Amino acid sequence: MGLLSRVREGLRRTAQQLVGRFDDIARRADTPDRRGVPVDAETAEALEELLISADVGVAAAGRIVSGVTARARRGESLRDLVKDELRAMVSDSNTGPAPSTGNPTVVLVVGVNGTGKTTTAAKLAHHFMTSGKSVLLAAADTFRAAAIDQLKIWGKRIGAEVVAKDVGADPAGVAFEALQRAQAEACDVLLIDTAGRLQNKTDLMAELAKIVRVLKKLDENAPHSVVLVLDATTGQNALAQVQIFQEIAGVTSLVVTKLDGTARGGILVAIAERFGLPINAIGVGEGLDDLEPFDAQDFARAIAGLSEHEAAA
Repeated sequence: MGLLSRVREGLRRTAQQLVGRFDDIARRADTPDRRGVPVDAETAEALEELLISADVGVAAAGRIVSGVTARARRGESLRDLVKDELRAMVSDSNTGPAPSTGNPTVVLVVGVNGTGKTTTAAKLAHHFMTSGKSVLLAAADTFRAAAIDQLKIWGKRIGAEVVAKDVGADPAGVAFEALQRAQAEACDVLLIDTAGRLQNKTDLMAELAKIVRVLKKLDENAPHSVVLVLDATTGQNALAQVQIFQEIAGVTSLVVTKLDGTARGGILVAIAERFGLPINAIGVGEGLDDLEPFDAQDFARAIAGLSEHEAAA
């Protein structure tokens, strides 16, 4: 089952009314006597409400509806117009989460605890390894024993070495040692799993800033990529998380988890509208291979409710 199928399946399971309501709006707008005429106020309002209900956000929903209204032409369906507007707003990444800019390329994985951050770090490592790259993992979330143990377990499962210390160890020290080792062993990619507790933003900011500072002692360009892991089921709360981690760590791209199990997939549009960050991949399950490259076109088709037959056309 591909990305589009899995996202659509998640939308069906959690909010079947989403596609149904869109169908009602689309059918009304696409009747022979109305097709291609400017979208009337009632249709525009219904469409905007539907997009907001999918967590697209007020600002993004308004922009989409304005674009659809301005572009409506004879022979074009409302569904296709919405899809095009969505696609224009959401960006995928052609470079992936680890562009080849370092030796090794250092990827800092950040995010709130509970988003699947540590699991995502392992999945990214597996992805790079299956692409023929050598990978080293670093357990720099030393605040939680569970995070250290979890990364070690994942490391054994995928055959990747993990640099780890005891609970309470200096996270920056772990990152520094990991980069030294990655350089000595000529690894292609170093993935560093970091803490994600937001109860004390000041401590977290200081901790991540120190990690970045010590990495630069060994490589002035490190980290080369800062990947923020977001849980799609948190909806609009994800916006606050992006804001915080942008301020703390300078996020360069996103990985979104649990997108197949929520009706809030529109949050990706809200994030794109506000922050303009590319999305590298989405998590669509618990398996190692359940990290799919994000395709903005497929995502836009899914949110617009296009059938898989139409999407393949």
